[in-house]
Amino acid sequence: MRRVFISYHHKNEQYLKDELLVINSAAKIFIDCSVAVGDIDEDLEPQVIRQTIRREYLSESTVLILLVGRETQYRKHVDWELYSSMYNGSKFGRSGVVVLLAPDCESRYCTAPSKDIKNSLYSQVTSWVTVNSRDEFERRYEYMPPRIIDCLVKGGGNISVTNWSKVVEDPDYLRVLIESAHETRGKSNYDMSREMRMRNFNPVE
Repeated sequence: MRRVFISYHHKNEQYLKDELLVINSAAKIFIDCSVAVGDIDEDLEPQVIRQTIRREYLSESTVLILLVGRETQYRKHVDWELYSSMYNGSKFGRSGVVVLLAPDCESRYCTAPSKDIKNSLYSQVTSWVTVNSRDEFERRYEYMPPRIIDCLVKGGGNISVTNWSKVVEDPDYLRVLIESAHETRGKSNYDMSREMRMRNFNPVE
């Protein structure tokens, strides 16, 4: 089993992480290396929190699962976890990334970065469309964090995007996605140009 870090908005999507761990307990898909509520003191300096997450949690994993809810894109800790997992450091390398869209954010589209994923998970799809436009990715994935959109537009990041319901229907979906992300992580070419988010911000607040 691969070692996985789960990134999510703790307030809104904790129930999804809990359900994911229940699914994993039964199906034995991955080893959970993610941060639990209360593991890190929220009053610490942002840089200290980021370094702690990377050193003590992300460094133990090879795949990051991102749970995308309606406010995930505005969370600074999620952005730090994404950036840190994509960063190819001298002590430990980058991770692969799998995106699961929460039930209230599901899309009629998916992103499958390899022929293996297309053939094994989406054999019913007879034709695939290559998307290069940021506007189109944002239309397809309304709640996606900008850092993921950056990578999808650039291409070469080997990032899979699928709906939460697919994993619930068949946990082996997740097994395939994790294994693919693990195997391709070393050659994944992420867009690292965006500055890390320094504060939480929701334009409707």
